[in-house]
Amino acid sequence: MTALLAAVQLLATLVMGIYFFRQLRKEKQAQPGTGRRGSREMDKLLKLRAVRLSEPLAERVRPACFEDIVGQAEGIRALKAILCGPNPQHVIIYGPPGIGKTCAARLVLEYAKHTPGSPFAKDAPFIEMDATCVRFDERAIADPLLGSVHDPIYQGAGPLGVNGVPQPKPGAVTRAHGGVLFLDEIGELHPVQMNKLLKVLEDRRVRFESAYYNPEDGTVPRYIHEVFRHGLPADFRLVGATTRSPETLPPALRSRCMEVYFRALEPEEVADIAAGAARRSGFGMAREEAALIGQYAACGRDAVNIVQMAAGAAQLEGRTAIGRADVEWVLDCGRYAARPASGALRAPAVGRVHGLAVYGAQQGAVMDVEAVAVRGQGRVLVTGIVEEEEMGPDGHRLRRKSMARASAENVATLLRRLGYALDGQDLHINFPGGAPVDGPSAGVAMAAAACSALTGRAMDGATALTGEVSVTGEIRAVGGVPAKIEAARRAGLTRVLVPRANWMERFAGAGIEVMAVETLEEALAAMWASGEPETPRAGMAAAGTLAALRAEK
Repeated sequence: MTALLAAVQLLATLVMGIYFFRQLRKEKQAQPGTGRRGSREMDKLLKLRAVRLSEPLAERVRPACFEDIVGQAEGIRALKAILCGPNPQHVIIYGPPGIGKTCAARLVLEYAKHTPGSPFAKDAPFIEMDATCVRFDERAIADPLLGSVHDPIYQGAGPLGVNGVPQPKPGAVTRAHGGVLFLDEIGELHPVQMNKLLKVLEDRRVRFESAYYNPEDGTVPRYIHEVFRHGLPADFRLVGATTRSPETLPPALRSRCMEVYFRALEPEEVADIAAGAARRSGFGMAREEAALIGQYAACGRDAVNIVQMAAGAAQLEGRTAIGRADVEWVLDCGRYAARPASGALRAPAVGRVHGLAVYGAQQGAVMDVEAVAVRGQGRVLVTGIVEEEEMGPDGHRLRRKSMARASAENVATLLRRLGYALDGQDLHINFPGGAPVDGPSAGVAMAAAACSALTGRAMDGATALTGEVSVTGEIRAVGGVPAKIEAARRAGLTRVLVPRANWMERFAGAGIEVMAVETLEEALAAMWASGEPETPRAGMAAAGTLAALRAEK
């Protein structure tokens, strides 16, 4: 009897074993990635990975430390101050392309990991995404940035989907949890995505919704209940980079972020990058050729590309040195345009002064302002400015006159009150160079050029000035003064006049004399080439000083 029971038990075990073996075999055959076909595809993938080309020069010269990032010492210091403390903040980096914004952010995170008191752990992730390439589906089927919910109605929902269970899929904000999410060209992000991202920054988690989620369904796994109730963690620090101007970004985003400005590289700095790229590529290149590249390349990336193509041309001819002919050939093939010279004429001149402007991501520039007085009917003509511009959102746009045009009218009124005879002659103020000018900061420069043209007295050519001028002669504060001072210093000027309201103690170490002025009278006294106070020439009716004008008010 015992032997019979043992035989029956053995037979039952064999039957069950054969059944489960066949079931497992069927499931394996049903899986698309298994079997001979899956093995062949895997072998093909491994063969593809085994084939590798040589490392591109752009990757070989990529900065590996802070010293390798040229010209951005102040920007890197600001990033460290924002991200390496005990309470790191979100940050937006402004600046032209190819100057090291991404590399700087990556290196600063590594620096923060070893900074005492920093909340970033040793394994804090650095997740990089390009906002221009983020695939966004308004139905929330797929969202690589914020994450999405794979509802059971979609193909490929898997076993949970068969049971009607929605499945949350984490996005980049969750993968960056505990670290940094670097979002390049953040200004190009879709407005809907931007609003959702702002909510994530506030809550430090991302929430999901699905019509298929039932909080009382016992078949739903515990972790999915947890995600729908409390969201996925998304406690990271956002580092956004953009080549746009600050005013083009949403105010809601800017209010949540610190702002850092990386400046455009100077020709000498681009030349250093070109020389280093040639050295790392194994080719010799004289300093003259590197300087030529610096005159044409707008950024470090352009310089590396020029060197790589010139090195290829030299290699085809069996040479190990890059010559001037190679560089000139590349510049011609690539249709590179020479960068405008940063130097400024410093000789005293009648009717000509150096104004200051900012463009792009707070980049300073020196601009010429010239004025000529001729016989006429008392008209004031201004050329080289923006005539009109549109403001406001679509559907509610307002067209307004140029702020530079308004500044010119203020100048004309002020000159008449100061006793400069405009009747019987026309005053032509021009901004040469082809780039349209707008904004009130050119007002004091226009006034100084006009006074010089009307009196025939020369203005100091080594001084630049900026500020808004009112009809009462007051010089008021303007924006971008630090960038303007730096532009004047790089142009070889020796002095800058700024509104007193813009004065900062740090300007004393700017490498150029910075003088604060409060009235047009003070500015003119400092601008005359002789250094003497201005006196209206014969035939002009003196209306008195600015102090008298204020007394009239």
